Amino acid sequence: MSTAPDQSAEPSLLRQALNVPNMLSLLRLAGVPVFLWLLLGPKEDGWALAILVFSALTDWLDGKLARWLNQMSRLGQLLDPAADRLYILATLFAFLLREIIPWWVVVPLVLRELVLGVCVLLLRRRGFAPPEVTYIGKGATFVLMYAFPFLLLTQGGSDIAAIARPIGYAFTIWGGVLYVWSGVLYVVQAARALRAAPTG
Repeated sequence: MSTAPDQSAEPSLLRQALNVPNMLSLLRLAGVPVFLWLLLGPKEDGWALAILVFSALTDWLDGKLARWLNQMSRLGQLLDPAADRLYILATLFAFLLREIIPWWVVVPLVLRELVLGVCVLLLRRRGFAPPEVTYIGKGATFVLMYAFPFLLLTQGGSDIAAIARPIGYAFTIWGGVLYVWSGVLYVVQAARALRAAPTG
């Protein structure tokens, strides 16, 4: 677990926000309320699906561009997981209200986010940075972001819905288990760091 970085040595937040990877992340964040409105207001599932696919593609692309263009930044390290979490929570909330997924699928995933939020606050109080993103956590997010479009396609009685249903359920189970397990690993990281930190 690393300590919080010295922000004085980094470019200003405005300069960080204007690089290409971070602008993609900001665009993803701006799409969250539009996505929710489309799902819960006019129920334009086609457009909501397009935004979800766009979010998944830019999630992959912003990380690649940050490495290719050498534009890794502290803001990007915060924006990328924040956008992921907001899309996951927004989708869970909308799907619960639309009865696309049951509450017992939603509750463990939301609890995971609440527990991690408490861990981050405790770490910051001791001067630590948030837990490093793990391959399991990134993989879990990737799987869930693929599960959600398939779940959206399950609505109705069409042939596409029949094909999408088992795929969506399989991705949801796989992604949900990985997501909760990655949360357990983050909590273990945080607990070890807090135990090793001086109490003075």
